[in-house]
Amino acid sequence: MKNKNTRLGRNKGGAYGPGGYCVCAKCGEKVLHTDGIKCTTIKCPKCGTPMIREELLNDKRKNKQ
Repeated sequence: MKNKNTRLGRNKGGAYGPGGYCVCAKCGEKVLHTDGIKCTTIKCPKCGTPMIREELLNDKRKNKQ
């Protein structure tokens, strides 16, 4: 039997795990990813564009080829 306090959902534990970087798809600026904060909620400190998780951006670029 599962603990009723167990979190359920597709992002349990984070899709890309702890660590990594948030990257600006426009200018390439990188900032260290903070656990519990989605990269898309962070604005690029250089240009103000919403950032994206580095691994996600790499996956999207790989699938585009």
